[in-house]
Amino acid sequence: MPDANPFDELMMRRAIELARRGFGFVEPNPVVGAIVVDSSGTVVGEGWHQKYGGPHAEVHALSQAGTKAFGSTLYVTLEPCCHFGKTPPCSRAVIAAGIHRVVIGTRDPNPQVNGGGIAELRNAGIDVEISALVHDAKRLVAPFISLVTQCRPWFHGKWAMSLDGKIATRSGHSKWITNEASRAVVHQLRGRMDGVLVGIGTAITDDPALTARPRGPRIATRIVVDTVARLPAESQLVQSVSDAPVLVLTTTAAPAERCIRLRDAGVEVFTIPSDSNGKPDLNEVSVELGRRRFTNVLVEGGGQMLGAFFDKSLIDEVHAFIAPKLIGGCDAPSPLAGLGLDLVTEGPSIDQPVVEMLDGDLYLHGPLKRR
Repeated sequence: MPDANPFDELMMRRAIELARRGFGFVEPNPVVGAIVVDSSGTVVGEGWHQKYGGPHAEVHALSQAGTKAFGSTLYVTLEPCCHFGKTPPCSRAVIAAGIHRVVIGTRDPNPQVNGGGIAELRNAGIDVEISALVHDAKRLVAPFISLVTQCRPWFHGKWAMSLDGKIATRSGHSKWITNEASRAVVHQLRGRMDGVLVGIGTAITDDPALTARPRGPRIATRIVVDTVARLPAESQLVQSVSDAPVLVLTTTAAPAERCIRLRDAGVEVFTIPSDSNGKPDLNEVSVELGRRRFTNVLVEGGGQMLGAFFDKSLIDEVHAFIAPKLIGGCDAPSPLAGLGLDLVTEGPSIDQPVVEMLDGDLYLHGPLKRR
């Protein structure tokens, strides 16, 4: 694969920037951005996949370019589709527009595409390259790749902690460790998720609403992993079920009357096979959420639930909000409980972490790279 030239990289970076505008609007489809550049190097069309079921990025960019697309180069973050889905194949639109060259960020792993779009373009005499910012393009569509290749969502592990790594004091007090700017980002995250998940301990202790305020492009299903269906009817989650769905994932050990009570209140109760500890098997949880076509799920806690996901190697991306505060105490909880690792060298790390300052808090985030 040849090295990308600087102009190709510049254009692909812009296409990736455009693609990000689709987060929360297009799932379970991938976010995609596209740019049309004429022979003089002038951008004549831009587009991104704006909503699920709507025209894809290539179609928007080609439409904006109009007749100027003839003989031009198309930069697109993901291989153009070559099958009929909600919309006609983008590969045919590219060919019909008279595009001379296509630079692709990464191949589409969807079995219905997976190289087929590239082959169709090349068979039409179009020069196709996969040479610009492949790593960045794959990172952009990592949740989509997880869904179509592993049939499970992309799990985002989120926590807020003090500088010394505590998510609460030894007495359990945790409001508020981080500041309003950090909490605003959390609400933005919730607003582009298909699900927000907590354990029953957090649901009872903190009584969270788990909604996005203000609302984002998606209304996430609030998910509670609850072995024996203990979620109280008077909890904020149950009381606000008309605002956003609530899904309780329980086991056969849950008393029937508790499940009936929750269902009568409008909560969906779904039984998951148990693990060796009698709790809902998190691998089965991921399978069920994948079956529902959930693409992104935010795991908010608490430490036991986050630790259980970590132990199963199910956390794909981390969002850590770190306040410049000290709490101390050997009994104060940390973000990841569970079993943990034997050796530091065994652990995953964040791949090219992004670090942002939020009015004094530190926001560190990025996908995990496993060893």
